Parts: sequence; structure tokens; C-alpha cells
Amino acid sequence: MPNILRPTDALLIIDMQLDFLPGGPLAVHDGDSIIPGIKALAARFDHVILTQDWHPAAHISFASTHGKQPFTDTIEAPYGTQTLWPDHCLQGSRGAEIHPDLALPHAELILRKGFRQNIDSYSAFTENDGATPTGLAGYLRERGLKRLFFAGLAYDFCVGFSALAAAKLGFEALVVEDLSRAIDLPGTIDAANQAFASLSIQRLASSELLS
Repeated sequence: MPNILRPTDALLIIDMQLDFLPGGPLAVHDGDSIIPGIKALAARFDHVILTQDWHPAAHISFASTHGKQPFTDTIEAPYGTQTLWPDHCLQGSRGAEIHPDLALPHAELILRKGFRQNIDSYSAFTENDGATPTGLAGYLRERGLKRLFFAGLAYDFCVGFSALAAAKLGFEALVVEDLSRAIDLPGTIDAANQAFASLSIQRLASSELLS
């Protein structure tokens, strides 16, 4: 892949929110370590988009909503098996805020997802039913953005699901592996990597873009 970025490229920074960082209820191990690299990479892109998990109270994905245990328990939702998480990224809460070091003045859009009470949204493009759109695909197409680079949290969930959805929608999707971190539940990293391979999603290092 050429090192030179194109005018039709965009960087999507996924869910770099306080609740997903060390000290938060759904902290991704080492998640804060990628902040400087993401900021440096964002400076190279003309087009930067951030996503923000944005849940109402008693969201379907919260273990507390169902009286169950986070991480290990699941429920069967109308759209399939839903992993249950600790309460996180409540609308308007401090934990839902994007880390202040990623206040990027030239970012063009902050896309909120997961705000519907009864459906979760890992992907930036579609809810977990795989059908309900967020509107991001239309936004990107209208602006002529075609090649999408993904970084952030978490590699095996929202980063991965976003990249997979992008590829299925006809965008060229690339995952910046060293600027993502995984939740790493049993089998989730291997599943993500296999899914990337099946759709020819490239995994690359940020050094290929920063050199």
C-alpha cells in the first residue's frame, strides 16, 4: 500500500472515551497508551471522524438491566446474542466524554451510536441488527471519502465491527493495529482477525503512515 495518503481517505477514531480507558468501568487494558499515536496520525489526515458510545440508562447491553454479570453473561436479543457489559458511556456523563487529549479541532464529525434503548451498536455504520443504519455511510459517500482507516477501542468489538461493516458497504477498510487495543474476551481477537482476512481488510502499523 502506498505510504502517501489520498484526498479521499478518512481516519475513524473509535470510542476513545473515558469509560473505556484505565479507571473506567469498561476499561480496555493499555487503552490510554495509544492516545499520542492516534493524535499524531490524525494530524496527517484531512478528514477525521470520531465515534462516541452514547447509551441511555438501563440500556439493553448493561448487565445491571437484567440482573446478570458483565462479561460472562449474555442474553438473547431480537437481533442475536448480546454480550452484557458494565454500565458505561451514559448519555451526558463524564465517562462518555472523549479523552480531552483527543480534542482535534479539525475533526469533521462526532458520530454517536448505541443511543437506542433496545439495541446495541458496535459498528459505526449499523446497529447490531446489521440493518439499522447510523447514516455514516451516506455521509462518507456524499463527501467522496472511499478509503477508511480505523483506530481506537476496542479492536475486537467496535473497531472490528466498524471496519467489517465498512468493507461490506463497499469502502476500502484498513485497521491500524498498533493504535487499537482489544477487550480480549475468549476467542474475540482470533475471530476479528479471521473476519478481517475473509473480507481482505488490511491490518497495518501506524509507522507505514507516519514515516
